[in-house]
Amino acid sequence: MTRDEVNSALDNMILSASGWRGIFTADGKEESTTKEISGAHKIICGATAFIFAEYLQKSKKNPLVLLGMDTRPTGRVIAETMIPVLLSAGCDVRFSGFVCAPEIMAWARSAANADGFIYISASHNPIGHNGIKFGLTDGGVLSAGEANKLINNFRLFFEKNDSIQKIENMILTADPSRLKSVYNDESSDKTSAYKAYYDFCGVVAWDGNTEIASALKTGLARYPLGVVCDFNGSARTVSVDKDFFRALGLKLDYINGKPGEIVHRIVPEGESLEPCEEFLEKVRDRDTSFILGYVPDCDGDRGNLVIWDDATGKVRALSAQEVFALVCVAELAHLVWTGTELSKSAVAVNDPTSMRVDRIASAFGVPVFRAEVGEANVVGLARKLREQGYIVRILGEGSAGGNITHPSAVRDPVNTVLAIVKLFAVRSSAVKDGLFEIWLKHSGQAEKYRGEFTLADIIASLPPFVSTPAYSEDAVLRINTKDHTLLKERYQKIFLREWEERKDELKSRFGFCAWEAIAYNGLEERRSIDNFGSAGKGGLKILFLNSEKKESAYIWMRGSATEPVFRIMADVCQTSCLYADGREIERFLLGWQREMIAEADKLNSYHEPHEQKTACSW
Repeated sequence: MTRDEVNSALDNMILSASGWRGIFTADGKEESTTKEISGAHKIICGATAFIFAEYLQKSKKNPLVLLGMDTRPTGRVIAETMIPVLLSAGCDVRFSGFVCAPEIMAWARSAANADGFIYISASHNPIGHNGIKFGLTDGGVLSAGEANKLINNFRLFFEKNDSIQKIENMILTADPSRLKSVYNDESSDKTSAYKAYYDFCGVVAWDGNTEIASALKTGLARYPLGVVCDFNGSARTVSVDKDFFRALGLKLDYINGKPGEIVHRIVPEGESLEPCEEFLEKVRDRDTSFILGYVPDCDGDRGNLVIWDDATGKVRALSAQEVFALVCVAELAHLVWTGTELSKSAVAVNDPTSMRVDRIASAFGVPVFRAEVGEANVVGLARKLREQGYIVRILGEGSAGGNITHPSAVRDPVNTVLAIVKLFAVRSSAVKDGLFEIWLKHSGQAEKYRGEFTLADIIASLPPFVSTPAYSEDAVLRINTKDHTLLKERYQKIFLREWEERKDELKSRFGFCAWEAIAYNGLEERRSIDNFGSAGKGGLKILFLNSEKKESAYIWMRGSATEPVFRIMADVCQTSCLYADGREIERFLLGWQREMIAEADKLNSYHEPHEQKTACSW
């Protein structure tokens, strides 16, 4: 294996706190289903194992590493490359085979003497991709700061002349008896991971309150509810879903339940939800209590939803932002139901999460805090808030789908589905309001409550917003400018020019009277920034305000840390923009955003800045 081959493979990988990802297939095709990876990628995988071993050995001489993988074809070859390196580096290894991301993290929390985990997955990326995530025993991936240390160590390792030879030797010299023991114990280790996750799901769901568990089972007995799942061959095919949901009294049916039976695009958005929609319609022909379906991604840490909508009499997909909004309603109402002090509560989200969540949280008197895109950032922000005395039960990336419910530190479709089920099944009684009635009273909609409410009634009660789907074609740009600081500085000059030219039109058409620029970097939100370029590779949001200084809409941009794309979106509050339909405004803002970024990407030199340099214009 030559250094040039390894360097070429490294150049095509993305290393970030969200995971280390690239196309691992030997043929280099991102939609390839081959099980083989290139020789260069074997060296890279071995090096990641070695670097993580060194990282753990700063605290313990012989650390125990838990290893698992999603169901992509290349996963086992990657695992079989990493295991001998870990053993040669002085680690003990337990290997669970196929396991979903929340499962290996729950296992890491509970496994005796465990020091960390490695998870082989590229999440929602195409099937030919793969990647690696690292974590300790706190139930989540490494924080952004620790992940960056690992990335720096990894790069420094490959600057050494003997790096390739070192990994090749470690693979060849691993103790055969220890290797055999790891593989022989795969089945029992999978059982341990499964049990740890099953138990932890109950801990998360009830947060120590068995009364609400009893209320849910009572509600499901009176109002039966069925759920379908399109597992799409993901790691959830061999996880706890079937047993856990059925134990609660939920009905469950599913398709594509064989591990590795990946029959359509992995990202659970758009067309990927259509098979689940069709299956839900089919199941409803025999049992109308089935009203909900979910589709996980390959590592099973997110699951977007489809529903039977009584309002239209049809099955439809819920947007990622709708799903997260519903979960926020459910979990904030859960806090009220269980008597938790709301004045000490908070919600943590990423920067492109819809402002709908702010409206929901405001109804409960709860503040919302934002971090840059990336699960590690949102989890890190929630931890920081807890250190400040806040209760943060619900957090997540509303733009990406799914949610994180404390004490979990990872997105989980079990928690997502269960939140919706709680809203439906934990109903009002003679002594206590149900979750939906709690929400209606807090949001000033008490008159809308009726005993025989449906899921459509719950959705209709949400604040009316229109948001660009994060994984739609309209939300993705391919840009040439590598320096995102430079791009945003150019964009600022264009935006200032455009605002001056369009401000009268924006006011008359949409009611926009002012704007504010906000930057998101890691856990930090900086408002009213003067220099758009200070956002760097992080998120940049332009927030529009109406004549009453209420936040009405925003446009947002950020380069992806896990894919070679630039993402954009718009978010619009219908009730704050009285002059036009929300969809019309969202379409206009997104097109305008696209045009301004495209112009900034084409600029080859600086223009003189506009006279107006303020970060907030009134």
